[in-house]
Amino acid sequence: MQQKTHSNRRNFIRNVSLGSLAAISLPSLVSGNAKESLAKKITLKKDAVVLFQGDSITDAGRKRDKSDANNPGALGDGYAFLAAAQLLQQFPDKNLKIFNKGISGNKVYQLAERWEEDCLQLQPDVLSILIGVNDFWHTLTNGYKGTIKTYTDDLTALLDRTKQKLPAIQLVIGEPFAVIGIRAVDEKWYPAFNDYRAAAKEIADKYGAAYIPYQSIFDKAQKVAPGSYWTGDGVHPSLAGAELMAASWLETVKK
Repeated sequence: MQQKTHSNRRNFIRNVSLGSLAAISLPSLVSGNAKESLAKKITLKKDAVVLFQGDSITDAGRKRDKSDANNPGALGDGYAFLAAAQLLQQFPDKNLKIFNKGISGNKVYQLAERWEEDCLQLQPDVLSILIGVNDFWHTLTNGYKGTIKTYTDDLTALLDRTKQKLPAIQLVIGEPFAVIGIRAVDEKWYPAFNDYRAAAKEIADKYGAAYIPYQSIFDKAQKVAPGSYWTGDGVHPSLAGAELMAASWLETVKK
């Protein structure tokens, strides 16, 4: 049975055109509301510092003993690494310095605990944050008592603190996302998890951040390949899912 399933999946992927797989990364195939979200762009100045922050999706196995900018090991092996590689290739004249400081398991309050060292001291010109899945998920699995109000208040306070210290900072906020029916994600997530997604969008709008509607993007991707192709457990992206995220992130950069 397992061999047959794998064979069917391989045949399915083989039958999808390369053009379709490429197009799925682009905002032109995202619904109207998501297109509007991706309309906000960031500008990369010369010598800009770009910082990726978040939980395990951003962390992606990065080596914490390596802290220098643009270090492949320090960037992990997920969407932050893939986006960084493209940025460095596309803009060699800008001398970008790119960091990944995501930490697996983090919720917003844990970002706040390490914010001085892992964000403010780096003085990023562009700050990308993807956070929220653990703020909800851990209420189901780890006894975490936080609520949607906790998430909203904590993230708002964190961004207020950041803007106070770095008033010119450009923000990119990623939508927390989950692929239902894949291992960790089941009906218990809904409808409560949708509130975290909505809160991230409202906060992005409040702070004038570029917003990446990852949920809509992954939903659209499942019309091309099944959810298990894009994520192994419903939360953490596969290599294909990470590339989908990176390509979507790059759409926030003003060309």
